[in-house]
Amino acid sequence: MNNFLLSIIIPVFNEEQNIEPLLKRLIPILKNYQYEIIFVDDGSKDKTPEMVKKQVNKNNRIKLISFYRNFGHQMALVAGYGAAHGDCVITIDADLQDPPEIIPQMIDKWQAGAKIIYAKRNERQGDNFFKKTTATIFYQLINFLSDTPIPQEVGDFRLLDKQVVEFLNNLHERPSFLRGLVSWGGYPTEFVFFKREKRLTGQTHYGFFKMLNFALEGITSFSVKPLRIATYFGFMSGIFGFLGIIYELIRKAISPQSFVIGWAGLFTAIMFLGGIQLITIGIIGEYIGKIYQEVQKRPKYIIKEKINI
Repeated sequence: MNNFLLSIIIPVFNEEQNIEPLLKRLIPILKNYQYEIIFVDDGSKDKTPEMVKKQVNKNNRIKLISFYRNFGHQMALVAGYGAAHGDCVITIDADLQDPPEIIPQMIDKWQAGAKIIYAKRNERQGDNFFKKTTATIFYQLINFLSDTPIPQEVGDFRLLDKQVVEFLNNLHERPSFLRGLVSWGGYPTEFVFFKREKRLTGQTHYGFFKMLNFALEGITSFSVKPLRIATYFGFMSGIFGFLGIIYELIRKAISPQSFVIGWAGLFTAIMFLGGIQLITIGIIGEYIGKIYQEVQKRPKYIIKEKINI
């Protein structure tokens, strides 16, 4: 039965060449549903907003939210969830690496009772070896350190029931790591598998360092394990230091002439302890920074324009 409203949220940043090709593939799939398409422009510097407005003039089911500047992909999704009215909500990127053709499968699983349906990649055709390796490391690292497991080989292409969207909208924490928050709720979950295609045009907006920051965001949002690990390192360093003192005292008693050691051992010990201290300070700083952002209570984004919202 198709007597429900389907919301499609598409965050865009400098995607002017992808808007029309995406809609040419997407709208024929949606024609059998009641739908709305919400583009969230994340401060694009090209003509992305103008391209979306052209489509709005042709189809009043297409809507637009524009930010004054770039607030990030996750904030664009948050804005889209806040504006969506659908009984189920699908988020998809505009680069056509995620095929809209599997949307009916996602809807079928939702109608069967699942609250969250992830589109899971079983092949990454458009990604090079480095991208695949870093993505695998990202998920393994975050699942090792985080208390909330996140499914591997999934991104932000997913379907959420209205109940899950309302749950996310009622969370006011900043910043928002949506992949973790969606999993944290524990709602019934299903998967639809697909082959990830090459990006249609343009370059990826998620480089190595952005993925690294994204991983740190997810880890510190859902776990205090890094702080515990820093504590364990401190205990280990203290134990090794104490054992070293005992060892040198024994050496002095047995062989006084060999008590003075070379500079290499001293240099290594200083560098090891200094590195642990810097890592620990950095971990503590990450958590303090998150507290600082929460206390500021600044808005997550600033909307420049709304059309059909």
